[in-house]
Amino acid sequence: MSALYMIIGTLVALGVLVTFHEYGHFWVARRCGVKVLRFSVGFGRPLCRWYDRQGTEFVIAAIPLGGYVKMLDEREGDVPPALLDQTFNRKTVRQRIAIVSAGPIANFLLALVFFWALAMLGTEQIRPVVGAVEIGSLADRAGLTAGQEIVEINGKPTSGWSEVNLQLIRRLGESGSLEMLVRDGEDRQTQRLQLELNNWLKGAEEPDPIGSLGIRPWRPVIAPIVAQLDPDGPAQAAGVRLGDRLVSLDGQPLGEWQEVIDRVRPLGGKSVVLQVERGGLMIELPMNLAQRGEGDERRGYLGAGVAGGEWPQEMLRNVSFGPVEAIGQGLSRTWTMSVLTLDSLKKMLFGELSVKNLSGPITIAKVAGASAQSGVGDFLNFLAYLSISLGVLNLLPIPVLDGGHLLFYMVEWVRGRPLSDRVQGWGVQIGISLVVGVMLLALVNDLGRL
Repeated sequence: MSALYMIIGTLVALGVLVTFHEYGHFWVARRCGVKVLRFSVGFGRPLCRWYDRQGTEFVIAAIPLGGYVKMLDEREGDVPPALLDQTFNRKTVRQRIAIVSAGPIANFLLALVFFWALAMLGTEQIRPVVGAVEIGSLADRAGLTAGQEIVEINGKPTSGWSEVNLQLIRRLGESGSLEMLVRDGEDRQTQRLQLELNNWLKGAEEPDPIGSLGIRPWRPVIAPIVAQLDPDGPAQAAGVRLGDRLVSLDGQPLGEWQEVIDRVRPLGGKSVVLQVERGGLMIELPMNLAQRGEGDERRGYLGAGVAGGEWPQEMLRNVSFGPVEAIGQGLSRTWTMSVLTLDSLKKMLFGELSVKNLSGPITIAKVAGASAQSGVGDFLNFLAYLSISLGVLNLLPIPVLDGGHLLFYMVEWVRGRPLSDRVQGWGVQIGISLVVGVMLLALVNDLGRL
């Protein structure tokens, strides 16, 4: 079922996002009087095709990794004199800019619609109440204590842990003060704390913003009874079975699941003895713990999981908005994620974020499947984020991307004449090299996560 969700989720995601992107180009081109020859979703051999009354060929092709809109253009072949006024290259610079920018704009508008719908549907969020603070950590030095609820970070409200994580991600690789407004659980008084960052998580391959501050979110106590097993994990290999209760690790008692996580984390790659209770019998299972991550991010991996505990109602909150309020929420979310995406790219370029955080088609497919399996809300959220990423990436001033074409047209607008074909040719070659290089890097990162 997971594989089926991954395939369907990926096809739906790419189909929707590519169609809207290309439709943006198509819609504006038609209104600028350009004749559109083909509207293709996908590349390669056409699976099906049809024509409209204006002679445009619509194609769904076999390779669903993009699409294109082919317009009448004198640079691509001879054009009958009667159709010269419908060619793309004879339109004004402003019209060409409008046509090229319409694709990314369509992606931002689509994300806005998804975020608007999500704001109206509402979400159930876990209140960001601190369960524990690691001694000597950044949070501990700032005065954060267990039981406090994080209300704001840098002036931005944090209704749940996802918002806390989002605001922290914006500061990855940076130095300076991070302001946190917290509320005490008992007297409901608020206080402002200052956490001092110094190249915080700079270059980390798998950053854990909340954990790296020394914060452990509050969660219900969960008994260490195995409900999930990684078929390739050390627990399965050592003989752990579903339903086993984990009793101790190297003689250290395990009273709850969090203790299992804490004990396993520093033991990556080491040999341990896990004691489990099965059917009233105590069984000792020697095993070699696996290791995940690199450098300071290295941690032990057991390959076992538990069923989620039940959350008390007072720790949950429902957040939803009316149709008008949801527009503001959608705009705010779209802007925030667009800026975050662009900022993350800048940080990767300057080494503040590891390029290993860059994801390719395999990771996108896995996330698409997982979000589709989680429900409509999670899938819409994934589509919105992916649509924003597609919009931002296409606006980068790299020839062969929409942003590269926009760069050429802006220069033409300022100079009063286009760049020479030779200069544009060099730009395209450089652009292709950059795009292929980034795609290969993302694919290597994906393969490294398998």
